[in-house]
Amino acid sequence: MKKQYVALGLGLVSILAFGCSDSVTNTVADIDDAGWAIDPGGDLNAFFDCLEEEGATLVAAHRGGPYPGYPENALQTMAALMTDVPALMEIDVATSADGVLYLHHDDTLERTTTGRGAADVMPWSEISRLQLEDNDGRETGFAPTRFDDALRWAEGRTILEIDFKKTTRYEDVAAEVKNQDAEDRVILIAYSMASAAKLHELLPGAMISLSLDTQSELNRAVAAGIPDDRILGFTGIEDPRPRLFSILNSRDVEVIFGTLGGADSIDNDIAKSGYEALYADIASQGADIIATDRPREAFAALAAAGRAPEAGECGVTRSGADL
Repeated sequence: MKKQYVALGLGLVSILAFGCSDSVTNTVADIDDAGWAIDPGGDLNAFFDCLEEEGATLVAAHRGGPYPGYPENALQTMAALMTDVPALMEIDVATSADGVLYLHHDDTLERTTTGRGAADVMPWSEISRLQLEDNDGRETGFAPTRFDDALRWAEGRTILEIDFKKTTRYEDVAAEVKNQDAEDRVILIAYSMASAAKLHELLPGAMISLSLDTQSELNRAVAAGIPDDRILGFTGIEDPRPRLFSILNSRDVEVIFGTLGGADSIDNDIAKSGYEALYADIASQGADIIATDRPREAFAALAAAGRAPEAGECGVTRSGADL
C-alpha cells in the first residue's frame, strides 16, 4: 500500500543549505492544546467497544494528516488536525544512523525533507537540522519529529498507529513504548502473522492492526497466541465487505477500512465526485475506523450523518474558547 523508494549510497547523502538549525521549528513545548482530544483511559479495547455501542466511527489520519503547509509525519501537522478532528494518527517510524527513532516514511529523504540520500545513513544531529516539505514540495519550517517526542505529545491527546519502516527494529519501538508506559495508547501495524505474533510478544498490552481477509485468518492469529481483543482487522482499500465486518465485530475485533491509496483510491473518487456521504455509508456497513488521506472531509461527512464521535463520549473531548 505504501510506495517504497530505492535508498541511495552514503556518498550521496547531504543536507541542503537553508541556514542555521535555529531557523527550524524543532520543539514541541509551544504546540496549542485547543481542540479535540482522545484519551482511551487505560483500556484501548474498552474505548473502541464504547464507540461501537454509540454507533461512532473514528478516522485514522494517514501519515498524520498532511495538507498544504503542513507536512506528513510531523507533530505540528497532527496538532493542527486535532484542532478540527478527533483522529487517530497513523505514523511511520524510521531509524537514523545513530539509532534515533524518528517519523519518516520513505527510504530516502528527498520527497519530504530538504535532505538528500538514504534515510538511515545520516545521524540524528544532521536529520534534526533539515526542514520538512509538504506534499507540494514547499519548505514548512518544521523539523523532523522524534518518535519519543510524538509518543509523549500524544498522551491524553490521541492514539498513535505505528507503521514500522524497514530500518526500524520492533524491539527499539517497544522499548520506548514501555519507557513511556504507553502500551494502552498505541496500535502496532503488522503485515504478516509472524510480525503480529512478534509484536504481541514484545508488547502484549498493545493492540495490533493486522490485515484480515477471512475468519480463518483471524482464527490463525488467535491460535498464534494473539487474543481477539488485541486485534484490529485491516480489511483493505478496495471495496467494503459488510459480511466480513460483521464477523470481525462479533469477535470483538474492530474493523479498519482504508479509503486511501493514491490516484485510484476511494478518497480520490469521493473528491472527484463530491459524494462525501460515502464515508458515512462505509461506516454504516460496519467499519469502526476509516483510514484516510482526507480526515477533515471524512469526519465532516460522518458528523453530518450522526456517525462521528461527540465531545464527552467514550473519552473523546473538545476544548478551547472558540469551539
